[in-house]
Amino acid sequence: MKRFARIQTSVGPRYALVEGRNFEVLANAPWTGIQKTGLKLPFSEDIILVPTEASKVVAVGRNNKKHAQEMGKSAPEEPLIFLISPSALNGHKQPIVLPRESNEVHHEAELALIIGKELKKADEQKAKEAIFGLTCFNDVTARDIQRREQQYTRAKNYDSFACVGPFIVAELAWEGLHIRCRVNGELRQDGDTSELIFSPPVVVAFISNIMTLFPGDIVVMGTLAGTSPITEGDVVEVDIEDVGVLQNPATAAST
Repeated sequence: MKRFARIQTSVGPRYALVEGRNFEVLANAPWTGIQKTGLKLPFSEDIILVPTEASKVVAVGRNNKKHAQEMGKSAPEEPLIFLISPSALNGHKQPIVLPRESNEVHHEAELALIIGKELKKADEQKAKEAIFGLTCFNDVTARDIQRREQQYTRAKNYDSFACVGPFIVAELAWEGLHIRCRVNGELRQDGDTSELIFSPPVVVAFISNIMTLFPGDIVVMGTLAGTSPITEGDVVEVDIEDVGVLQNPATAAST
């Protein structure tokens, strides 16, 4: 199991291998092969960025039976996918900006996949091979807007809503990973990846038969039951076993 981050350095953003209490700066993205530069930086959460420069983020809705039930909807017969703009991506410890237009913003703790190979019209085996690593995701949603509009685009694409990171963990099996969401230390969501309706290889293969996936793209696997509102001052944590803890505070929009 290897752990990677994308960090801010004196020469700009760089990918790094996490080795103990150090970042080993890499020459390129880790899915191209681990090429160390020899530069080491002390580990600090303050320099961690969004873990990948994704061309797109593809998410799966209602991919958990319990969550579908709490939303008052049936489980889909095939993956229900939607796009999240890369402009919504938000890194570890960065604020979730609550829009004035919504009175009910929810957290959604999810497992996310980082694609490591270009993938087009793949079967499940090829899709499995193209998954480079796993990361934590908080698919923040303006729930009142989502209900009102029926569509997901506005409700899920406000700047800062797609929280992701802090690490990409490679060589880790996705099966049976425990996922928790805490708000101000209080447990709000608690489950594991065995609750997924469609597995990562099924989802990635399905997407690749619609659109080409590129290295660095993010696929978000769907949330657990127990989504609930967050308000200004709350601190949200998505904790996935062996992957890490993603933390983001919520703040009100300034304008």
